[in-house]
Amino acid sequence: MAGQAASSSIGLTEEQERRLQEQYRQRVRSFDEIEDDLRASKTFQRIFLLCLAGAIVLAFLLGYTVIVGLWESKPKFTRWASLVIVLGLWLSLAWGIWKNRKRIVGQVGNLRNALQDRQTAAARLPLDSPSGLRIYREASLDLIAQYRKSAGRNRRIHNLFQLVIISGSIVTSTLTAMNQGSNKALGIGTSALSALVGISAGVTGYFKFRERGYNLQSSADEIEKHYNASQFMLDEYAAQNGRHLSEADRLRLFARHVERLKEEQRKRELQLEQSSSNREDRAG
Repeated sequence: MAGQAASSSIGLTEEQERRLQEQYRQRVRSFDEIEDDLRASKTFQRIFLLCLAGAIVLAFLLGYTVIVGLWESKPKFTRWASLVIVLGLWLSLAWGIWKNRKRIVGQVGNLRNALQDRQTAAARLPLDSPSGLRIYREASLDLIAQYRKSAGRNRRIHNLFQLVIISGSIVTSTLTAMNQGSNKALGIGTSALSALVGISAGVTGYFKFRERGYNLQSSADEIEKHYNASQFMLDEYAAQNGRHLSEADRLRLFARHVERLKEEQRKRELQLEQSSSNREDRAG
């Protein structure tokens, strides 16, 4: 198939090549949109599952209070009403998970079809020509945006957990100093807040959001530096061994650097995963 694609690319006019490039860009855009929708659906599915787990726990707790209240002479209307509301939330969340699951299955199929369409469009392109290398260079802008978006998300998550850790530690210390054991509700709140601080510290140390964001931002900056250098013929893209580089040579050199940076980014991600796993094994 690769030989057929290469042979079919011979003799293409500039208009035909431009049309193939536009088709490829459309297929890539469609694939990215479906992938984003699938990622959002999976995120909502996880949120639904967490809410459902919380609703189940609340239902059992409220059910216990209702059963206890049947044997005591205390008002039971609030307990019954709360139990009904939580059970309704439980059922609605289960229904939402069921519907979202069907949507995820359909989106997975659409994503596979879009991936096949993108691969088919890419096979039609004359990738050995300077125009194919230009497409690769312009596609690196999407990679830069993706890395920076992921880096920003990791930074926001890290800052959020740090805010919880810092503010929670201060508030916990203050509440502990204010409460001398006389207020039971305040003691429970202090314990819960202390647990939240500990969980946030553990999550931050395990997932290493700051390190992930830093690595992604560094890779994006390096790719952007090579993009600008290849475009304006700077540094090593200007000349090698006393001769000026042609456009095709500059584009190939740029592709070589980008692939190296992508490989380094993948290795850094694997190192972070391995360090987290090793720490978990030592703790176990």
